[in-house]
Amino acid sequence: MQKVILTGDRPTGRLHLGHFVGSLRRRVELQNSGCFDKIFIMIADAQALTDNADNPEKVRQNVIEVALDYLSVGLDPAKSTIFVQTHVPELTELAFYYMNLVTVSRVQRNPTVKTEIKMRNFEQSIPVGFFCYPVSQASDITAFKATTVPVGEDQAPMIELTREIVNRFNNIYGDTLVEPEIMLPDNAVCMRLPGTDGKAKMSKSLGNCIYLSDTPKEVAKKVKSMYTDPEHLTVDSPGHLEGNCPFIYLDAFCTDEHFAKYLPEYKNLQELKDHYTRGGLGDGTVKKLLINVLEEILAPIRERRKQWEQDIPGVYEILKSGSAKAREEAADTLDKVRAAMKINYFDDEALIKEQAKRYKSGK
Repeated sequence: MQKVILTGDRPTGRLHLGHFVGSLRRRVELQNSGCFDKIFIMIADAQALTDNADNPEKVRQNVIEVALDYLSVGLDPAKSTIFVQTHVPELTELAFYYMNLVTVSRVQRNPTVKTEIKMRNFEQSIPVGFFCYPVSQASDITAFKATTVPVGEDQAPMIELTREIVNRFNNIYGDTLVEPEIMLPDNAVCMRLPGTDGKAKMSKSLGNCIYLSDTPKEVAKKVKSMYTDPEHLTVDSPGHLEGNCPFIYLDAFCTDEHFAKYLPEYKNLQELKDHYTRGGLGDGTVKKLLINVLEEILAPIRERRKQWEQDIPGVYEILKSGSAKAREEAADTLDKVRAAMKINYFDDEALIKEQAKRYKSGK
């Protein structure tokens, strides 16, 4: 069996450091590892429309933003198939069939769905499309015969539901769909990078993001305003690390080499933490280190983005070509699903002959 990856993002805004540390960086590593036969990366515009139906222009404009971010971090269209969800209509048909295999109560029990509904204030009026998006995700994953789905911990319930749908389908109709495995970030800090304001999640709607396309000035401004330890009132007072954003970000991005370059009086991050907790180290020093670390990471990303921005027609051509390739793969899966469900009437010559013979005999 081929090893296949399916992953993606909703085009509701530019991608940020939370996306980078949680998924993008790992995708590039997996793409370049040579360990996978196929990699599909989806711009999930159909899913984005489930809670932006009244503002399609927002989704339309951000498809190119996400594509530019993908290319700027190093995703290579020669190695990974980058495509747009709405241009693979087979996904919608598969989702429709899968809806017959899942109950409303099962979707309601999904903790991610519960959280998303509450966050969007959908408790009293949930769009059907939004409610069913876990089933749509199962369609996306199985259409490409994905064996591996790299996601954050919050998406684990979605993969669990996909596996349930796959098992139910295969038990009813025969062994047809591939059951995927989840791949979680290998760094605990990368599970969920907090916002610059200390909130649990970096979110475009909360305005607490550092975007991959932010200028050096914007990054520095956001880091300087980061939430730290409210009790660390003076340089000499002992500091606390829990919930302290600069240290959480350093955990995610900093290496010993960064200290040799930017803060040589410390050997590593642990020495910096020890000094901070016993007192005598100001937040400004920590934030300055973080600004340097982030700039080292973001500068090449920013430069590649500028280059791609000069060829927007070329970027759309990449998406068009990738969508055509993705559609071929999804169509193959859909053909197998139709055959398994015995609704491939026009391709089933045995059925046609059987029915013709039955009616000729008058039975």
